[in-house]
Amino acid sequence: MPAAPNRKKEVAGPTLAFEIESGAPDLLVCGVDEAGRGPLAGPVVAAAVILDHACFPAGLNDSKKLEEGKRETLYADLIGCAQYGVGMASVEEIDELNILWASMLAMTRAIAALPCKPHFALIDGNRLPKQMACPGRAIVGGDGRALSIAAASIIAKVTRDRMMFELAMAHPGYGWEHNRGYPTPSHFDGLTRLGITPHHRRSFAPIRNMLSPGESGGLDLVVDKSLTL
Repeated sequence: MPAAPNRKKEVAGPTLAFEIESGAPDLLVCGVDEAGRGPLAGPVVAAAVILDHACFPAGLNDSKKLEEGKRETLYADLIGCAQYGVGMASVEEIDELNILWASMLAMTRAIAALPCKPHFALIDGNRLPKQMACPGRAIVGGDGRALSIAAASIIAKVTRDRMMFELAMAHPGYGWEHNRGYPTPSHFDGLTRLGITPHHRRSFAPIRNMLSPGESGGLDLVVDKSLTL
C-alpha cells in the first residue's frame, strides 16, 4: 500500500476565541503587546486594543509576520474602528528597571491610556504586568493566537517604527530608519564611526562594553537571524 502523502500541517491564524472565553463582547477585553525589546536604541512601546467584534480589518496577525506596507494599512484601519491606547518606557527607564520590567511598565501605561477601562486584558507573553488596571491572562505567542493581541502588536510596531524614523532624522548615520535600533551591521558601523547617543540603552552589553571596555555586565544579546525588523 503506498504511503500517504506528507502534507504540511497548516497553522491557523489568530481568532477571537480567547476574547470570547474572557467575556467579550459583553465585557471589554483588550489585547496587549509590545515592540522594541531587542534594539540597542530607542524606547519600548506597547499598545492595548479593544476590537469591535462586528467590525475589524481582515488580515490581522503577529506584526512580525506582516510586511511593512500591510502593517501600515492595518494600522490605519485599526485606529479608525478600534479602541486603543499606547504606552512607552524610555531608554532611562529601560536602563533603570531592565528591559523586561520596562516592557511591563509600557504595557500598564497602554492599558491605562485606553479610552474605556477594560474588564480584562490578554497579554502577549508568559507573565502579567504589575499594577494592571484590570485582571488579565498571559498568552505565550498571543500575537499569533488572539486577534486583539495581534492588533496591539501592529499598533505598537508601527508607532515605534515611526518614532525611530524621527530619531534617525535627528541622528543620521546609524540606519535607524531601516534597522529600528536593532543590532545590525549598519547600526554597529554607526556606533564605531559616530559613538553612542543619548538614545542608546546603556544597560545592553554592546553599549555598556563600549562605555566600559573590559568590564563584564549588561544585557547579553542573542541576535535572531530570522528577526523581522
